[in-house]
Amino acid sequence: MANSYFQFKQFRVEQAQCAMKVCTDACVLGAVAAVGGAQRILDVGTGTGLLALMAAQRNPTATIAGVEIDAAAAAQAAENFAASPWTARLCAYPISLTDFAATHPAPYDHILCNPPFFRESLRSPDARRTTARHTAKDTLTFANISRFAIDFLTERGYLTVLLPPPEMQHFEQAAGAVGLYPGTRRVLHHRPGSKPLRHITTFERRPQPVVTQPLFLHEAGSEAYSEEFRALLGEFYLHL
Repeated sequence: MANSYFQFKQFRVEQAQCAMKVCTDACVLGAVAAVGGAQRILDVGTGTGLLALMAAQRNPTATIAGVEIDAAAAAQAAENFAASPWTARLCAYPISLTDFAATHPAPYDHILCNPPFFRESLRSPDARRTTARHTAKDTLTFANISRFAIDFLTERGYLTVLLPPPEMQHFEQAAGAVGLYPGTRRVLHHRPGSKPLRHITTFERRPQPVVTQPLFLHEAGSEAYSEEFRALLGEFYLHL
């Protein structure tokens, strides 16, 4: 059974009411996304609020919003925000992305998203977990995320997305259809020589050559975290 919370160095993520718990790849997304120069950041499908909290720690001046359609998860994200050192700069919206777009928010400098990705696999009997993990016409489709981003990113803003490699190919097609193009791609592997697990891709409005870099979670032939992983997560994980 997953823990009811995940303790980081500067904040705690309570997660008992969230279908999707804190996971390593999401933490890597929160650590590598280029949020340093952003003034307004949005976490789409915020869940526990993890990515928003990591952005708040890394960027001391940005205001960060999290949008979450699941009411229980949104309430838990709001509680996590309120308990953090950055409560004045964080806000959770318990609505769908479509409804949030209808409020006509001011443009964002960076949009973060760890979207549902099991497009064709068997669905969980847990309806909330299905919503969190599967795309659906009434939830976070790749097309919906891309359209929102092109409408609500600043001119030089970024959209950073975490997906498995096959799903990222589909996302790149959806993003390209609205005029968003990959600029950087971090490829997560367990260790050197292992197959790619996830892509963390940053999209922007200008077409350009894609810069691809591998990121290994563990040392070769070992369960020890890699030096790069330790450097990225050292300000967050308690035991790094």
